[in-house]
Amino acid sequence: MLDYWTASAAFWLVMFAIQEWVLQFQLGYLGRYWTLTSAASLFLGFLLSGLVCVPLIITSKVDPFTFPGNVILCAIAAIFFGGFLSLGQWLILRQTDLTPKIFALINTVVGILIFALLVYFNEPNLEWSGGPIQGWKTALVFLAGGAVTGGVTGKALDFYCWRVEQRLIQIERERVEKETRERERAQKERLEREKREQEILEAEMAERKMIQREAALEEERKWYEEHGDQDYEYEEDEDEDEE
Repeated sequence: MLDYWTASAAFWLVMFAIQEWVLQFQLGYLGRYWTLTSAASLFLGFLLSGLVCVPLIITSKVDPFTFPGNVILCAIAAIFFGGFLSLGQWLILRQTDLTPKIFALINTVVGILIFALLVYFNEPNLEWSGGPIQGWKTALVFLAGGAVTGGVTGKALDFYCWRVEQRLIQIERERVEKETRERERAQKERLEREKREQEILEAEMAERKMIQREAALEEERKWYEEHGDQDYEYEEDEDEDEE
């Protein structure tokens, strides 16, 4: 038969390894520490829960083999496991931009529930002292359970991050398009304004030229009115001298 510790290691380590593989692109370089951090958190939670549960068992205040003693001990262990596991995974998730920090708590709760169900349905095949060789069929159940749980939770987080990334890309694309439209509109307004200013300037120049031309024609008319007869007499005297 399979012992509880081997079953726990088979479930949780496979679950963490599958999550690390699925989330390697979302977690980046921090993903390589996912399994190590999660396993260390579980080990620390196991030690601290042992410091609480063992004295209760020794003093005979809680019987681990009968109800409700076994439920109390499991609840204490779940609290320590869940707290340290959530903390360890949260420390990694907080270093990333897209992954939600609440996933650490959700992942822990889902993992504990699935593991508790596997233990409940396979309790006749589990004992305190056993080995993976005698209970290899039960070990396969926990390995498969850890792989499925890790794959589903990891893929769910990966899909969520992908949706967030696509949303951010869409927002950025809309922002760029809006800025492009505003820039084109501003450029068009500037060209139209420059065109109007150029037309006004050309109209003013044409008006000045017309005024200057009219002034020149007026001066020429006045000059002819004043000197037109003298020029005519001077031209007749020149013709007589030539004869």
